Amino acid sequence: MATLNRTELDKLERREWNVTVLAVVFVLVLAAGLALFMYPVVFVHPDESRKWMLRVAFFGFCALTLLFVGYLFDHQRTVSKLKQQLLSELERNVELRHQAGLDLLQSMPDLNHFWDRLTMEYRRAMTMQKTLSLLLVKTKAGAGSSKQDGNTAGWSDAAKSIARKLRPTDSMYRLAPDLLGIVLPETDTVNAKRIAIRLQEELQAVRANHGLAFDITAHNYPEHVKSSHELEDIVKSLLPEKEAWRPAVPTT
Repeated sequence: MATLNRTELDKLERREWNVTVLAVVFVLVLAAGLALFMYPVVFVHPDESRKWMLRVAFFGFCALTLLFVGYLFDHQRTVSKLKQQLLSELERNVELRHQAGLDLLQSMPDLNHFWDRLTMEYRRAMTMQKTLSLLLVKTKAGAGSSKQDGNTAGWSDAAKSIARKLRPTDSMYRLAPDLLGIVLPETDTVNAKRIAIRLQEELQAVRANHGLAFDITAHNYPEHVKSSHELEDIVKSLLPEKEAWRPAVPTT
């Protein structure tokens, strides 16, 4: 989600006030000019038969002019208050979305669960002579994204987009702040690459909204690797140094 540009909004607010002030000055100049033309007819050389009617019209015109000027200022003030309320609600919604993104990312299975699932699926694939694929989704923030946006809102949207394309038997894990792992049981290399292409298409909106560049790689057993150790080494090579050597479940 794009962030609010407070500087541009403040400039727009000042411009609207300038337009309102200009309109008020314009109305007052026209009213003053008309009042000057009316003054001799009403007060200097009045028509005795219509003197009071002309004076009532003159003062009524002045009163309407002042009311109209007051209306312009009140309208601008009311619109400004409504804008501030809308902006406050929008900022509150952004904060709620950000918190929801944090909750989603924190609730995702982490690296320890990933090692358990990878080991279990590898043993099953080896025992039943099935295929096993692993997708690794890594990203880096683009030029126009902030660190906060890239690590929370962007990743939560990416996780939701990816989850929509997964099968019930597939599982997704957050291995690092910039790395997701997806375990695909009974999936060969061709189908894994097709899934990766579909995920890239699904992530286009996230890329446009948050400025994130996604790199999805597919690794398959037994085509690319021959043991679970090789799969683990591939994952560890992409992890940050402090995450790379977490205790893993022993594998065969």
